[in-house]
Order: sequence, then C-alpha cells, then structure tokens
Amino acid sequence: MKIKQTLLIAIFLLFIGCIGTDNKKPNVIFILVDDLGWNDLGYTGSTFYESPNIDKLSKDSFEFKTAYAASSVCSPTRASIMTGKHPARVNITDWIPGLDPKNRPLLGPQDLHQLPLNETTIAEKLKESGYKTFYAGKWHLGSEGYYPEENGFDINIGGFEKGSPMGGYYSPYKNPKLSDGPEGEYLTDRLTNESISFIENHNKNQPFVLFLSFYNVHTPIQPNLKHVNYFKEKLDSMDDNKVRVREEGEAISLLNQVNHNYASMVYAMDENVGRLINSLKENNLYNDALIIFTSDNGGLSTLGRVAPTSVFPLRAGKGWLYEGGIRIPQLIKTPGNSKNVKIEDVTVSYDLFPTILDYAGLKSETEIDGKSLMPILKGESKIDREDVFWHFPHYHGSLWKPGSAIRHGDWKLVQHFESNTVELYDLKNDIGEMNDLSSNFPEKTQDLLNRLNNLREETNANIVSINKNFKQ
Repeated sequence: MKIKQTLLIAIFLLFIGCIGTDNKKPNVIFILVDDLGWNDLGYTGSTFYESPNIDKLSKDSFEFKTAYAASSVCSPTRASIMTGKHPARVNITDWIPGLDPKNRPLLGPQDLHQLPLNETTIAEKLKESGYKTFYAGKWHLGSEGYYPEENGFDINIGGFEKGSPMGGYYSPYKNPKLSDGPEGEYLTDRLTNESISFIENHNKNQPFVLFLSFYNVHTPIQPNLKHVNYFKEKLDSMDDNKVRVREEGEAISLLNQVNHNYASMVYAMDENVGRLINSLKENNLYNDALIIFTSDNGGLSTLGRVAPTSVFPLRAGKGWLYEGGIRIPQLIKTPGNSKNVKIEDVTVSYDLFPTILDYAGLKSETEIDGKSLMPILKGESKIDREDVFWHFPHYHGSLWKPGSAIRHGDWKLVQHFESNTVELYDLKNDIGEMNDLSSNFPEKTQDLLNRLNNLREETNANIVSINKNFKQ
C-alpha cells in the first residue's frame, strides 16, 4: 500500500514539475525603432528600402496590419509602452520638453517633463517577478533621476533625456550613459553590441527582459557609410526617383521614398536586428522568447521642407493625427510560434504592457488602458474595445496644429482646435483620408465627437487655452 502511495506521489510531483516547465517565464525582447514609418520595411511594402532580417522575423511572427502608436510623437508613446496607459492619463502628450510657440492663437497645456516615479513600469513588474531587466538606447522620458535605472531597469546603456543622439550617430556620442567607442563606430552597431553582450553573459537560470531602443531612424539623417553607395546606385537605377510632394496645410508631404541616406539608416537598423536575432539563436533562446518589434510613431514624411521618408498612401506623417502619423509596423513572435499570421484587429502601443504581463503570468494591479493581445495571439477572441483616440493638443515642428482624433470601427474623426473644425473619414474605403464625409454623415460625426469628448474627460486629458497675447 505504501509503495502504491509513494508511486502516486512521485507521479503527481512529476506532473507538477512538467506544468512548471511549460509555464516557464519567457525571455522578453522588445525592439523599438524611432520614427519608423508604416511602410518603411520590405514586408510592409517598401521597394526601395531593404530589411531582409525583419522580413525574415515576420515569417515567424504575428503581423499586425492595423497597429497604432499611442501618439504621433515619441515621448507620449514611450510613456504608454512603459505603463500600459493612454498618454493623456500619464500627463505626457508632447515630446519632452516640447516646443509650443508663444505666438500662435492657442497655448498648449503644461505637460510633465518626466515619467512620474509613482507610475508602475513594465520593467518594475517584471523585476518584481524575478526578471533581470536591461535597457539600451533612446529613453526620452525625463532627465537625471528619471532614467531607466529609476524605472525598474537593472542596466541602462545610452538612455537619457534627449530624443536624438546629441553627438550624432558616430562616436563621440556626447551621451552621459554611454562611453565613447573607437573612431568610426556607428551608434546602432554599438547599442546592439551591448545587447548581445548582455545575452551572452546573462544567468541562464534567470528570465530577462531586453529593451533595445534604437535611435534610428530619427534625425539627424546620418547614413551608415558602409551602405550609402549601394542605395545611391539603387536610387539612380529606379524609374520613380524624382521627389514628388503634396501640400498638407502649411506643410508638404513626400509621396515617394527617394532618400538614399535614410534607406541606409533603415538597412543599418535591420542589419542589427539580424545580429540580435542570430545571438538569440546561437544561445538557444530564440524559439522560446517573446519578441516584439515596433515603432513609436509614424514616419517623418511631412515638414515645411522635403522630409526624409514617405508613408504614402497614408496621409501626412509624424506629428500629425492622420494615419501617416500614427500607423506603425508591429510584429510579435510568441514562444513556440514559427509561422506568419496576419492580424487585422486594431491595436495600440499601450496593449503591449498587459500582453507582456500575460506571457509572464502576471497582472497589473493599477488601472491601465491597454488590452492584452494574448487572446488574439491564441486565436480565441477579439479585443473588447470600441474606440481608440489620440490627443495631441500641441503645435509641432511638422507644422501640425493642436487637435485630437478618434477611431470607431472603420470611421475616424479628426478634430482641429485652432479652426474649431472636424473631419470624418471612412478608413475602409479611404485609407488616405482624402474624402471628408462630415457633411454627408452629420449624425455619425456628432456621435464620434461625443465619444471623443467623453474619452478626453475620462482620461483627464489636458486641453489648450486661448493665447490672449496673440496678435495676427
């Protein structure tokens, strides 16, 4: 009898052990590219830029066809990724520190210039659960005292307050959190080297989160010299190699991808994504990892001058609340997956926070706006969310003027504060937002405007004020 009981206990313990193995916390690799546009990659449709390594990753990943950034500029989206909250809820709606002019009809609200330390970040949650936390690259969420190491990251290499590389893309970097490299070292290579070193030297018995935040492809547009001649020659051989633009309010939007320096920067970033993936494979970490690849806002395609990239057929670009400013590429490779699955559901940057927690077997104890994508990734259900909204009540160097936008189903409303006007678009039939239907569908327009007002109120969104000193 005792032998039988002992045998049963042994079988039970073995069963429990197997469950524990299956539920092992996955390593998390989060690759964030700065200013990468919706169609800046091969797999998203570019015929000029080349991204063979990311294209290869897409074959093993869930490919999100309708992914949005939480904002059309960087800092709000980054705050959203870190917290799972809408930027308005964390009181960061502009890039830090912003540059609202004082000679325009409206005054932008006073945002926070740092991610509050009382916010719970994804790194803090994972660290509490036993993860080693590593950060490399652009931070842009506050100055000293608010760096990654104050927000849950054990290691911070290169993350400080600036949104662009102060010394450019070649050493010396003028970065207080990154030592200078040898002459000619390219910043994107260096950040990847540091990330690979972390992978190779980490404790194999401890799960980790690696957050690689490239400065590429943010300005200044400084190509990797190894590749620039190749893309210059490629451009010269193309039929559509002359600059084509379209007016966008006071700005102009580039309609075709013709910047060989920018193409080189995309390729350099892709080359390093490939190096990182190869390191994961060489260390037998790739198959079981959760890998997220995405951007923080739309591509820089609209300026007062010719911009470096184009996101056509989408309208406008970074800084604007038309699709070109907020639609982004996004891939998620889940543990064990090795096939491409296209996802049409609308997703937003703040959904990544609860998704990572789900895969780590954790839950958020604070109110968040994000919805876990795990049910979608498992093919079980859709996201339970009616509306997505964006709030950018600031003037921007792209010549955007303060406003908000909301998407409800296939309908999208854009509200302009300065002119006190709204526009309504049917994204299913008009992805380029060329046909304003607000006068054709006044009830739908009012419904979306009401929804937008309610969401701003719910998130305590800061609003603009009248500039009493403005003189025309």
